[in-house]
Amino acid sequence: MSEFLQLDKRAVRRSFDRAAATYDTAAVLQHEVCRRSLERLDFIRHAPARILDAGCGTGNAWCGLASRYPGARLIALDLAPGMLRQARSAVPWHQRWLRRGPAPVCGDLEQLPLAGGTIDLAWSNLALQWVNALPRAFAEIRRVLAPGGLFMFTTFGPDTLKELRTAQSGTDGHTHVSSFIDMHDIGDMLVKAGYADPVIDMETFTLTYPDVRSLMRDLKAIGAHNAATDRPPVLKGRAWLTAVERNYEPLRRDGKLPATFEVVYGHAWCPAPRFGPGGRPVIEIKPAAIN
Repeated sequence: MSEFLQLDKRAVRRSFDRAAATYDTAAVLQHEVCRRSLERLDFIRHAPARILDAGCGTGNAWCGLASRYPGARLIALDLAPGMLRQARSAVPWHQRWLRRGPAPVCGDLEQLPLAGGTIDLAWSNLALQWVNALPRAFAEIRRVLAPGGLFMFTTFGPDTLKELRTAQSGTDGHTHVSSFIDMHDIGDMLVKAGYADPVIDMETFTLTYPDVRSLMRDLKAIGAHNAATDRPPVLKGRAWLTAVERNYEPLRRDGKLPATFEVVYGHAWCPAPRFGPGGRPVIEIKPAAIN
């Protein structure tokens, strides 16, 4: 995966820590994608006892998950402790006092601090784009899922922020917008990681802004900074921003600048082992076709 930027996880954590208080106001797309992904659970027959919200942010999925699975225990995991504090502050005090709220865990999706086979539903909304090795994150989630467990996620596809990426290219020799993985490659990774029956599809959203600075302010407010290990050592000046604005301006339509977000939806299952009456594994043998 060398064609993708390597992320400095400490920089990612700092960015989301600082953005915890402003995230919900700016994360209009993230909240909408979360709502649409939650609706997809209504068409899947599953009764999880333990749910992992992997990359929970400010906890925008908690109410939807709790209403669908009222008896389930929710584990809320995020890389940024500031996000966990912000999310916990929104939990009603009586739930915190009774310890009925989500159990907060600060951890990395690529190295989950959870025991294997303990999760029935692993949920992740727009967090997987912040890992360095998606196959490793898939393997970790597969490890913690119990047999028959469901993994449901959203992430960004390669057309995300394509306008900003093009406008910034060639301005200073550095890459400022992350690369994102194609949905077909994501499906292949799920199969290689041992998941069963993966389902992948995508949807494109186009947000509009009056100017480039408004887009950048929204990205900063949700913590989406440039966290690449080879990011420029100093902040960019006015000349760089002017160049980006000039490159972006030809895309203006009806007085607004577009920003594309390609959202990938996916789910897959942790296969249950098959055993015969004597406890031996069952191997399916299909008859050869006769010509």
